[in-house]
Amino acid sequence: MSGRTSRLLGGLLLGVLLTLGATPAATAEPDTTATTTVTAAGIPPVGTDWDRPGPYEVDVDIEVVHTFYHPRTMGASGERHPVVIWGNGTGAVPGIYSSLLRHWASHGFIVAAANTPTSNFALSMRAGIDVLERRNADPGSEYFGRVDLARIGSAGHSQGGAAAVNAAVDARVDTAVPIQPGPLTDPDLTGVPVFYLAGERDLTVWPALVKALYRDSDHLPAVYGEVRGAGHLSSIGDGGAFRAPTTAWLRFWLMDDENARGFFFGPGCGYCADDGLWSGWDRNERARLIPGPGGV
Repeated sequence: MSGRTSRLLGGLLLGVLLTLGATPAATAEPDTTATTTVTAAGIPPVGTDWDRPGPYEVDVDIEVVHTFYHPRTMGASGERHPVVIWGNGTGAVPGIYSSLLRHWASHGFIVAAANTPTSNFALSMRAGIDVLERRNADPGSEYFGRVDLARIGSAGHSQGGAAAVNAAVDARVDTAVPIQPGPLTDPDLTGVPVFYLAGERDLTVWPALVKALYRDSDHLPAVYGEVRGAGHLSSIGDGGAFRAPTTAWLRFWLMDDENARGFFFGPGCGYCADDGLWSGWDRNERARLIPGPGGV
């Protein structure tokens, strides 16, 4: 057995153990200090504490091509759940990011994580949408009629971050969240809103490389956030300081959660002045044109 094969099998085993052994996301009471607006598809509002688990308990289904993280009680109140397709970093599997993906599922998303350790071309990621389309139409599936296929985001870390942008060439994808993305992508291939995330101390994917992708995205609404003190592995596991802002972005674009709007948009956006979280922050012209709360 080659060294590379051993590493990949070892990573797969570790990922499965982490997925099976991770503590399910706890049910949290919504933060009622913020306006509790109705979100898209009937997903409950959660206030503005995006770091906290959402209102759903989570189930995980490990399959051959994908691992699905989803609310245990999908559609129990007639809601339909938006989708996030996920791409892993080089040599990694979804279990390495299990707590982050569980967190998103606790907020009402169905996460279709591609099991591949080489996600760059996003083929398995996009295939996750195909699987959910079939299951949403199958009366015998637990997903039947419960998937909001009109609201899909792509996200990923490192090589999977580049894949998140590559996946957004698919017309079914509405927004992308590349976390510390590798360079093998071209933002010119898509036109959806993108939230680029870098780590201040990332020596694998330097912030300058992420910012170059952001600057090449002037044809679409783009935001750049550089997490203070973060290295390249700071986003694995539960997502660390990346967890809250990515959750807010996905809730805004895929759930119309107005509680998240003011964190990114408007003249006094909440994240714009958060120097404790960000060592770098920028919004391009198209992002600055998106109204903040109250249409400002």
